[in-house]
Amino acid sequence: MNGSLPVAAQVDLRRQPVEVVLKRVEEALHVRLVREALVRKRRSLGGRTERGTWVRIERRGFERIGPQGWNGTEAAAVLQGVAMPEWYQGLAWREPGEPVMWRADELELIASPSVGKGALLLEDPGLPDVWWEALNTSLDALASQQTPRIATPDTVTITQEQVTQALGAVFPGIVDTRIERWAPAHADLTWANVMGPEFSIIDWEDWGMAPRGLDAATLWGNALAVPALADRIQQERRADLESRDGKLMSLFFLSKIVGPHAYEDDPLLVPARKAARRLVAELQL
Repeated sequence: MNGSLPVAAQVDLRRQPVEVVLKRVEEALHVRLVREALVRKRRSLGGRTERGTWVRIERRGFERIGPQGWNGTEAAAVLQGVAMPEWYQGLAWREPGEPVMWRADELELIASPSVGKGALLLEDPGLPDVWWEALNTSLDALASQQTPRIATPDTVTITQEQVTQALGAVFPGIVDTRIERWAPAHADLTWANVMGPEFSIIDWEDWGMAPRGLDAATLWGNALAVPALADRIQQERRADLESRDGKLMSLFFLSKIVGPHAYEDDPLLVPARKAARRLVAELQL
């Protein structure tokens, strides 16, 4: 796919009528969705079925579907040693007359809720040690595998050029932005996508090869408003976050917080600026 593709009109599924889509999914997957439990987000829908599974539905424009396609949830089913919902079946179709694809996946229903209601946390969730052990086991297992997929954090395929441009724009003092090691990553490891107290990772649509430390840096960055939690992630994922690639990924995350479009009321801003000064100094040594 390239830049000449038509751009899909923006649609907010929280406000758009979706009953036709739900019925199509139900008929194709032979499920019945529990309407009262439907979770509506801007670009996706999710809900329990009457047979005790979970169905995730997403609308995506052609411009956001790269050469690897967008069957990330299905493709992740081959991963070994990672705590995640089991994938059962899926379908995809084009929206008539629009440069838009729809996709639905039926998955195992995870009993534990998301640790966070959103990407970041403002208080310590008090996760047990077994949760941290499962996080480490899963991230280590994920990084040890191989895939031709390229990660697309924030809906943009990650490349060396993108990393260099992002860091150069916000941290011009970083001269060497070369990534030395790439490994499979979830690419959206926020607190909304990890479950607890029983650990599991959900929403695998954008996973693929990424610079080492991307996942750890994302989880760490979204915990900066809770210093003890951020320190725990730093401790647990020390090997990733203290590597040069990990420091670059930490700054890559922070560039979106402290850059020219920073919000002064962002709870991450003050700790992000402090962390960025430390990381820039370490990378300049």
